[in-house]
Amino acid sequence: MARRQYLTAAEAAERLGVSRATLYAYVSRGQIRSEVGDESTRERRYHADDVEALAARKTYRRDPAKAAQDALHWGSPMLDSALTLIRDHRLYYRGEDAAALAREASFEQTAALLWTGDLAQAGALFDTARSSERLEGWSAARDLPTAARMAVALAFAGADDLAAYDLSAPAVARTGARIVRLLAAALIGGEEGRPADAGIAGQIAEGWGCPDAAPLISAALILCADHELNASSFAARVAASTDANPYAVVAAGLAALTGFKHGGNTELTEAFLNTPGDLARAAADRLRRGERIPGFGHRLYPEGDPRAAVLIALMREAAPGAPVLARLDALTAVMKEVKEIAPNIDLALAALARLLDLPPGASLGLFAVGRSVGWIAHAIEQYAGGMLIRPRARYVGEMPADD
Repeated sequence: MARRQYLTAAEAAERLGVSRATLYAYVSRGQIRSEVGDESTRERRYHADDVEALAARKTYRRDPAKAAQDALHWGSPMLDSALTLIRDHRLYYRGEDAAALAREASFEQTAALLWTGDLAQAGALFDTARSSERLEGWSAARDLPTAARMAVALAFAGADDLAAYDLSAPAVARTGARIVRLLAAALIGGEEGRPADAGIAGQIAEGWGCPDAAPLISAALILCADHELNASSFAARVAASTDANPYAVVAAGLAALTGFKHGGNTELTEAFLNTPGDLARAAADRLRRGERIPGFGHRLYPEGDPRAAVLIALMREAAPGAPVLARLDALTAVMKEVKEIAPNIDLALAALARLLDLPPGASLGLFAVGRSVGWIAHAIEQYAGGMLIRPRARYVGEMPADD
């Protein structure tokens, strides 16, 4: 069931355990947003997220230990951020609809928006961006899996990029552009060249031998760019909070992304989508055995992942009648009938990889290149805040013996 966006005055006051007069005081102080709901009665409604956040703060002030514990679990308020908003089953980067950006903006413009707040900074950041030339270990890494190639590239390039130790916001954005280009080169297994006219998405598409697919690849990268405080972005912020340089920050994010409960799920999804034969029947057989079907559902999007919806729609526009889309439709119909859940971004990336006949691991690689923009953006925020992220542990082990 979808979470309600608004509460009535009575509901909000009850949730907070206060009178209506106190509720109105919270509104006047800007702690809770309200707006006119029913034009006929002029009755105001109150943003449920604001009410829940204030209720949580009140609880945590009474019980700091609970605050420390809850801060590490799904859904609890954690860190302030001006980067990404997930609301009304839509995704926004600094107030801009990510779905619209995927159709209308370049990947570089989206990076500039997240890093600086200004799409127009894309040219200044990326036109001259080059990472370190010292990549002697690159030839040995080319046969490694995608994420491992990226990790090796980060280690070698980061060792020589002394400019990466300037942690001011403009400098980190410039370093971020070098890192993103480096990861794109690692993704296609080649050396970096001069920026292509089509940008990073064009370079990736050219490297994979599908130059006409640059718009689809760009959209995929944009839709993966950030997703609030997911596990990899939190890992990146923890690294940034120690003043680790941006290469180390991205390496931390990449390590977390590869886990099968996060970006690594794209590889499971890719493998399942490539199951020979009747995919819908294979899904039905799995469901009868009580097995999970990867690529469906997301806790933040009970009505369906908007990122997947946009990317799948773009694939339909670019390649109507493609066999992979028929397989996708058959699989989606089975899952809707059984579980009432829709495809998520993992399935959309896997479908794109199959549509373009990309090499194994391509979906995870696209996820990583796209999300690296978000990791850099979170690093910029964290450096500016200057706070070390250091939660406490609640000890539940064996107690020391009394002397």
